[in-house]
Amino acid sequence: MASSKEKKFNFTAGYQELEKLVADFESRELDLERDLPQFERGLELAQKLQKRLKEIENKVTEIDNKFAGDNEK
Repeated sequence: MASSKEKKFNFTAGYQELEKLVADFESRELDLERDLPQFERGLELAQKLQKRLKEIENKVTEIDNKFAGDNEK
């Protein structure tokens, strides 16, 4: 069962945070020691975004199937 923290994950906010991390990495020389926590955060965000996107895709499919069934009546 997912925790309430995971249920509250906001796709848009997570994506924006990941974009900021990537932009920061691309704009300068990386310091492996200093940047390791940010790299880890980026991977965590990417994983959560993939999970949330899959949930959204499943919901869209569910809605589409529901209304496709209504049109057949």
